[in-house]
Formats: sequence, C-alpha cells, structure tokens
Amino acid sequence: MLNNPKEIIIDEWDLKLEEALKGLKQCQNSKELESCKSCSLFFECELRKKYVLAVYESMNKGSGGGFEF
Repeated sequence: MLNNPKEIIIDEWDLKLEEALKGLKQCQNSKELESCKSCSLFFECELRKKYVLAVYESMNKGSGGGFEF
C-alpha cells in the first residue's frame, strides 16, 4: 500500500490515461488503422477526445487550468 498521497494521484491519472489509450488502440485495430489521422471520424471521435483529455489531465495531474503552448 502506498503511503504517499501524491503517488496515489499520479497512479490515478496514469491509470486513466492507460485506459483511454487501450480503448483508442482497440478502435484503431478494429478499423485496421495505424493512427487516428486517417479515420473519417477524426474530429468527431469521442474515444479520441477522451484520450486527449486524459493526456492533458495526466500532465497536470488534474489540477485544472488551461494547457498553453
């Protein structure tokens, strides 16, 4: 069991990211695609939107705010 709350938060966000990636890869495999770019649903895809959100959240560990480049 982890005693450090920060480690639990990191694990939580990493697990969400892994789950989103797993769903995305399953979709790509079912459509025989190497990436989402060639999919006709690229901009409307809910799986892709969830994955992008999971990436952002894993980077800021759920602290909110914008993501600026």
